Amino acid sequence: MTTILLINPNTSARSLHMMVRIAASVLPAGVALRGISAASGVPMIVNEAELSASAREVVRLGVELAPEVAAIVVAAFGDPGAEALRDAVRVPVVGIAAASFAEAAAGGRRFGIATTTPGLVRPIEALVERLSFGGCFTGVRVPEGDPRALAEDVSRQERVLAQLVRDCIEVDGAEAVIIGGGPLSAAARALRRQFSTEIIEPVPAAIRLVTRLLDVRPLSSTT
Repeated sequence: MTTILLINPNTSARSLHMMVRIAASVLPAGVALRGISAASGVPMIVNEAELSASAREVVRLGVELAPEVAAIVVAAFGDPGAEALRDAVRVPVVGIAAASFAEAAAGGRRFGIATTTPGLVRPIEALVERLSFGGCFTGVRVPEGDPRALAEDVSRQERVLAQLVRDCIEVDGAEAVIIGGGPLSAAARALRRQFSTEIIEPVPAAIRLVTRLLDVRPLSSTT
């Protein structure tokens, strides 16, 4: 059976479980998913230093497990370690940020990003430019305050993200909005029901991309 490895670059078992569940909802028949979290690091990546440090663990896990899988998904927004891992293994490596950029910008659409981590805006913007999506990009919207505290109040987090999405659409002119974070996967799914503008879920976007690379057909994302 074809197996995709999903690497959670943070240490949170809760985040891993949520992302695996959502990724599994778009897996084709005959494709299995294996999830693993970083053995060291932080339970939530909120700044550039933590993002950079998580890359080392992503590469370590990816190199160790690549012989056992057909492809690897790096499931943190910012794609820590994805480029280095791609150079080190022979299987496809897809980051959830890069996959969501490609899906959001399809057909030349203008897209924005709503996320809860102000400390990651700079690396996210840098990744957009490095991957040549700058011409379609309307910007990143983030709230003030501690993202870790916001993550503990799920309903408030969803309300905050909903307002950020509205700002992306109504103020910035985005035609699609990415919810920027693997651990925000459940919120992204819920927000899809609230807007007529397309809301991009990074984890399903990565699964759709990696299954195309493997030439297997993903299921449609469920609501």
